[in-house]
Amino acid sequence: MVVGIVAILGNIMMYASPLSVMKLVISTKSVEYMPFFLSLASFANGVAWTTYAFLPFDPFIAVPNGLGTLFSLAQLLLYATYYGSTKRIIAARKETKVEMNLSEVVVNGNVDTKKSSSTRAF
Repeated sequence: MVVGIVAILGNIMMYASPLSVMKLVISTKSVEYMPFFLSLASFANGVAWTTYAFLPFDPFIAVPNGLGTLFSLAQLLLYATYYGSTKRIIAARKETKVEMNLSEVVVNGNVDTKKSSSTRAF
């Protein structure tokens, strides 16, 4: 029984882990960091296992996978909501072409080209 409960909790955490990105997606209005195929595969997996659980009705399979199906559906709905704005954000970013090489970065306003010959002993 304990092993089953641990497995159920692990299953729910597996389905819920991509939800941590949802706050970032909502705040940036971009699905750039949320992989679509992971959400789609998670939804398909949840639907398959939930369907299987309702054939003989096994609540230990139905509950975590039903929750996983709902979590995955929420991800897909969020993806569908912000997909268009993501395309606009990426296009605007390509238009501005603000790129900086590491050689152009100046820390504290000083550019020190001299190399120190002293070494420290630890």
